[in-house]
Amino acid sequence: MPTKILTIGEILVEIVATTKGDGFLEAQPLTGPYPSGAPAIFIDQVGKLGAACAIISRVGDDDFGTLNLRRLVADGVDTNGIAIAPGESTGSAFVRYREDGSRRFVFNIAHSACGRLEKTRAAADLIHECSHLHLMGSALAAPGMRALALDALHTIKARGGSISFDPNLRRELLDTPGLHEALQQTLAHTDIFLPSGDELYLFTRAQNEEEAIAELLARGIAEIILKRGAAGASHYSQAGRVDIAAHNVTETDPTGAGDSFGGAYIALRKNGAGIATALRYANAAGARAVTCVGPMEGTSTKAELDALLAANSKKHVSA
Repeated sequence: MPTKILTIGEILVEIVATTKGDGFLEAQPLTGPYPSGAPAIFIDQVGKLGAACAIISRVGDDDFGTLNLRRLVADGVDTNGIAIAPGESTGSAFVRYREDGSRRFVFNIAHSACGRLEKTRAAADLIHECSHLHLMGSALAAPGMRALALDALHTIKARGGSISFDPNLRRELLDTPGLHEALQQTLAHTDIFLPSGDELYLFTRAQNEEEAIAELLARGIAEIILKRGAAGASHYSQAGRVDIAAHNVTETDPTGAGDSFGGAYIALRKNGAGIATALRYANAAGARAVTCVGPMEGTSTKAELDALLAANSKKHVSA
């Protein structure tokens, strides 16, 4: 029976400044709204690859909520676990890029509809139906989301299911009360760990990558996929290390690339694909995501990923 993949966390819209600079202390021209939220982007990518999947979240009865619901349904995601809150607002994130490519965010998550997520009957049913749970650090930042996420983690793990975890931590969220404890609790039950860059060191006192990987594998994590952005990715397990180079694409908007990478990897890996195949498609999904403006605009079908992989293969042959 195919694995049904569940995620829990924020659904929001993203609004992007079209100018570069540091923050929003003066008026900026903007583009959007775009469907967003790290768990939503992840699960949208899972759905686009045809894997059974669902998300538990909460949106307002507003246009921003409708925008997200329509996108998720169109891409094959079970949205029965998304509660619609009358009179409340869907979460939002304003983002402005700096000249060096880094980003400055202004979030409204904790005090939006998703920040007051509760365990509904529909949510409980989905937790029972799904055998794999994917969690992100951003979903552990708000008390309501955190409580439900940890409840689902323990329930699914106790039933013999599996857990994947992507820290996905923005600087603006790091000082959230209770976050550190929730992150450690999640990591202790993780089977597949997907950190980006220096997130690897958030959970270890190791001084270098080799030591950090060894320590995390010793804790019982089966797979670690270190996302390196433009430098590709590395997969670690007790069997050793596998590296994959990045694709040569023109970056337009990197937001959501890591979520797309993770969605593709988990969708394939939890439904029978080997490590090499899942890693190859995940790498392509991350690469294709950065070519589109808007965090969910770059999620990909298998046909789109096959086309990117074929084009890249031809470039190597001609070179």
